[in-house]
Amino acid sequence: MPTVALIDYGSGNLRSAAKAVERAAADAGLSMTVTVTADADVVRRADRVILPGVGAFADCGRGLSAVPGMLDALGEAVIRGGRPMLGICVGMQLMATIGREHGDHAGLGWIGGEVLKLTPADPALKIPHMGWNELEIVSDHPVLRNLPAGAHGYFVHSYHFVCANPAHTLARVEYGGPVTAAIGRDNLVGTQFHPEKSQETGLALITNFLTWNP
Repeated sequence: MPTVALIDYGSGNLRSAAKAVERAAADAGLSMTVTVTADADVVRRADRVILPGVGAFADCGRGLSAVPGMLDALGEAVIRGGRPMLGICVGMQLMATIGREHGDHAGLGWIGGEVLKLTPADPALKIPHMGWNELEIVSDHPVLRNLPAGAHGYFVHSYHFVCANPAHTLARVEYGGPVTAAIGRDNLVGTQFHPEKSQETGLALITNFLTWNP
């Protein structure tokens, strides 16, 4: 049975994310094992990988690096093995070249770009950006197809991903200027918003991820 591994590195709303993946799989009639794990060997063998993340870029990066063998396992499964991967919130941001939250910190370097502080043109807009925003889909990517009309995602963040290659930006929202909502290339995809908190839109996106064959 195909396995979906949600990586536990001490950062992320793992329980709700796992429940959302289980529900999406069940609703779509997919037979999958959904496992929350800090075991590098489980990730190495997984058919699909999800990297959640909540908190500061550097803290999440250190937490992921501290899990024995996890970076190597991710590289083997995702980069060399080509298995589909979904990054959520800071899990998405960690795919960047560099994060500039409280200093400069190297990311995984899987999707070129930098993670910068949100600076809305309207000073009345609060940071962190928190709540629902309508998604503007800018790329016909399989993981974003057939989302509900007027699809909204739920956001909680103070920093955002600026892609070096505009083609890697899949969706945006407006928050005092354009803010990246989803990124992707090859077998990698990431969302700044939380699919597990985004109700119908989130479940549709997760289902697309579970059936995506890049």
